[in-house]
Amino acid sequence: MAARSGGAAMLLRRGPVLGLSPVPRRYLYKKKWATTSPRIPATRLALHHFDTTYSLQLQERWPAVRSAMLCEQKYGALLNNFASADLIAQQLELLSATDFVSEAARRAQCWQESESVEVERRKTSLEGSGGDGTMVPTATSPLLHASVSSNIKCYTFPRGDISRFHPAWPDSLGILSYYLMDAASLLPVLALNVQPDDLVLDLCAAPGGKTLALLQTGACGHLAANDVSISRTKRLYHILKSYVPKEIRETVSVTSHDGRDWGELQGGTFHKVLVDVPCTTDRHSVMEEENNIFHKMRTKERQMLPMMQLQLLMAGILAAKPEGEVVYSTCSLSQLQNEHVVERAIDIAETQFNITVHVEDLSHFRMLFQDTFCFFSGCRLGELVLPHLTANFGPMYFCKLRRA
Repeated sequence: MAARSGGAAMLLRRGPVLGLSPVPRRYLYKKKWATTSPRIPATRLALHHFDTTYSLQLQERWPAVRSAMLCEQKYGALLNNFASADLIAQQLELLSATDFVSEAARRAQCWQESESVEVERRKTSLEGSGGDGTMVPTATSPLLHASVSSNIKCYTFPRGDISRFHPAWPDSLGILSYYLMDAASLLPVLALNVQPDDLVLDLCAAPGGKTLALLQTGACGHLAANDVSISRTKRLYHILKSYVPKEIRETVSVTSHDGRDWGELQGGTFHKVLVDVPCTTDRHSVMEEENNIFHKMRTKERQMLPMMQLQLLMAGILAAKPEGEVVYSTCSLSQLQNEHVVERAIDIAETQFNITVHVEDLSHFRMLFQDTFCFFSGCRLGELVLPHLTANFGPMYFCKLRRA
């Protein structure tokens, strides 16, 4: 009997027997009968969206900007004044890097001195011709009133030079010597023009590059650095610990509030407010799949960006003192996230809060920094840095507002 059952088992193992159905096997997966459309990478969705939108906005300039955004980004080295700055500056200059901020400051000074000489010449000419010496009002360039912080130093390689900076190294106290960042990110900080003892708010501070630049001015009476994301705030703490001595860090208050509520928390408090809002981060969106806002799961979040940006800018305006200044910035080319947000904020401030907000003229930045960045001249409000293969910084939009 055992032999018969063993023989039957052998036959079943060899193959199916006529009249007997094989025992079905269980599989580790279930077969899916529903067909799904192929997954489109978020980077491709972003590029398609930009091709549709920015080709109309930038017109003939878009192909060059597109090529630059798809290539490796260029960085600047923000010198850390809390480290051995002079020694580091010499080493960076040996690499043929130059401090573009100091170059701009020298250019502004020369321009102003030349204009002063011209004013004196005109005055002397009027007096010599029998006039009373009263000057006839003339249109003057904003460059004549330009002020660039001489304390901020950022080194970049010349146009067309794609050299990279080596990672920064710590000094004897463990403080890193410079911070690598998109050099165009410094422009909003320079536009803010922090003066000694100013109370300063960085409303969307993480990961910390602009916060660090604000501290390099040496002028902040107090700096409040806020970011709604706790994980990003941890990155901000790490940056401060790596670059700033403890006694300076103690003058910075780091918080994780929702920036949209800041006007209610500390309204009318600050002399200067930086509102560097979350945006589509155009360069990241066409280059990186990770944390890409063009992922289909984040469509609603992306569509709501202009509303959130408007709320953050309004909070920044309300947080500023009367006569206080606010700089709004994004790293996007989008008019919906740039000029349109500023225009809407000015209107809401006037109609709902009875606050008059003026847009400050920053056109002199184009002349001061024309050797380093490529600017777009078509902005209705503010300034926009365009990526270009020979100067691959940005995109960076920034607009300065003054609360009456």
